Amino acid sequence: MRIAYLECFSGMSGDMFLGALIDAGVSPRVLEEAVAALDVGARLEISRVVRSGISATKVDVWVDGEKDLPREEYWAEEGVARAASPAKTDHRQSHHSHPEHEHRHNHEHSSEAGSSRAGVRAPHEHSHGRGLTEIREIISKAEISDAAKKTAVAIFEALGMAEAKIHATSIEKVHFHEVGAVDAMVDIVCAAVGGEALGVEEIICSPLNVGGGTVKCAHGTFPVPAPATVELLEGAPVYSSGVQAELVTPTGAAIVKILARRFAAFPEMRIDKSGYGAGSRDFPGHPNVVRLTIGEAASTLAGKTASDTVTILEANLDDLNPQVFGYVMDRLFEEGALDAFGVPVQMKKNRPGTLLTVLCKPEDAAKLTQLIFTETTTLGVRRRDEVRQTLARRWENVRTQWGEVRIKIASMNGSITNYAPEYEDCRRIASEQHVPLKTVMQEAARAYLVKGEKQ
Repeated sequence: MRIAYLECFSGMSGDMFLGALIDAGVSPRVLEEAVAALDVGARLEISRVVRSGISATKVDVWVDGEKDLPREEYWAEEGVARAASPAKTDHRQSHHSHPEHEHRHNHEHSSEAGSSRAGVRAPHEHSHGRGLTEIREIISKAEISDAAKKTAVAIFEALGMAEAKIHATSIEKVHFHEVGAVDAMVDIVCAAVGGEALGVEEIICSPLNVGGGTVKCAHGTFPVPAPATVELLEGAPVYSSGVQAELVTPTGAAIVKILARRFAAFPEMRIDKSGYGAGSRDFPGHPNVVRLTIGEAASTLAGKTASDTVTILEANLDDLNPQVFGYVMDRLFEEGALDAFGVPVQMKKNRPGTLLTVLCKPEDAAKLTQLIFTETTTLGVRRRDEVRQTLARRWENVRTQWGEVRIKIASMNGSITNYAPEYEDCRRIASEQHVPLKTVMQEAARAYLVKGEKQ
């Protein structure tokens, strides 16, 4: 199936996502038509920029002749304006949010926190902001697909629920100051339309770099990530690379929450194309972009699992000393058996016995058959070839307080399906350190989960 992988190593915001969509092949016309369908006096400006050496697409929203600004620039400008003429700046409250890391769509009050766009807006954008009912009506009247409308409303509702929880109110009473601004509405609707235009069955997202430090908004100075962003990213893997800036905006977090089906490392896929969407700021040594990679992944287990032929050897044993059976099992593995096991069976003349089953490579079948005849009392060995399918497997080392343990990891379609500590490593540590085996295994599993959260 066709999938998209969204890498948020420099955070996530609405305008960055739109840039990545266009850079990955979504026609700018699709987004421009979506903006026109909203009929709110907005337009897109699409340009090519470089962020720490990476060429990327930058999308800016213009509303009534005003361009969005990074939050820091907005509040610096706002401070100068207030100092010069306090009475004339009330209308420039924070609908201006900018995503990049500027973050535009923060929550009601903290929507401002993640905000980053600024400029005088049209008279219909008063400082009280828009309610969810008004936003739904605007989106419902737009000539875009029903699926895109549903997605856009869901993104706004996610933002509204985050705001409502933070402010201890109902979602219908939340007024989206910045989030309800025209530029934020453009980001959200274009994200819904563009996501649909990608034509993928699944969007997978990486862990998100949230940044650090503090950010100024209309209600004061808040820690990064902003409260609404934290609420929206509940259950998502996040981290901070140390960049002292707000890297994930509430709008970006809401887009990920609704569009991303799951979070994972880079999935197994055949890459067809990729695109980079730029944020407004250019951090030294840190590419301020989000990357979107499109490709094909298997849609069925058979399509994405390895397939090979194995030989099955079987023998019924009813008069073999149990002590010898254990020795035979050891010898089989030493000689290359892929697996071997015994199952209790009731044999002829009602004698209890054991069914010995050995899985091996076809080229090893002859020598293992000879070993069974030599070491057991059986008079016959049955043989057949079968096709098996196997998951992709790899090893990772984790460190416990007693030493390193290997973890066997199985995956399908790039997603981890199972993991387990290597028994022999745990057994050795338990014996050497005089620690219960189960304790070592539990600690190794815990260390692996912690390691995954940090990546």
